[in-house]
Amino acid sequence: MSVEADLFAVLGPLVSGRAYPDVAPDGVAKPYITYQQVGGNAVNFLNGIPDQRNGRFQINVWASTRSAASTLIRQVEDALRLSTTLRATTQGGAASDYEDELKLYGARQDFSVWFQA
Repeated sequence: MSVEADLFAVLGPLVSGRAYPDVAPDGVAKPYITYQQVGGNAVNFLNGIPDQRNGRFQINVWASTRSAASTLIRQVEDALRLSTTLRATTQGGAASDYEDELKLYGARQDFSVWFQA
């Protein structure tokens, strides 16, 4: 399974399957989650290729109210930390966001995730 599929398996149930890589489709119901890899730590060996990779993933949640977005990002953090597949750790606290054009409240947080190469 790919890391993106693993992320969906953990995040999807929090929003009835509305978890998407990069961007959500137009008109999607709220709340929803988007995620993307925004870096990571390189693993280098002198001999051979590592069987594990590290990615820094930004998770974004979007909802109709600030309260709903704040609650959802806390659920995301808990779910990722508890995942034995992803072995995620937080890379800082959650940050609030607001999308004026769409009238959406958001929150985002970065996680370090280890996964099979």
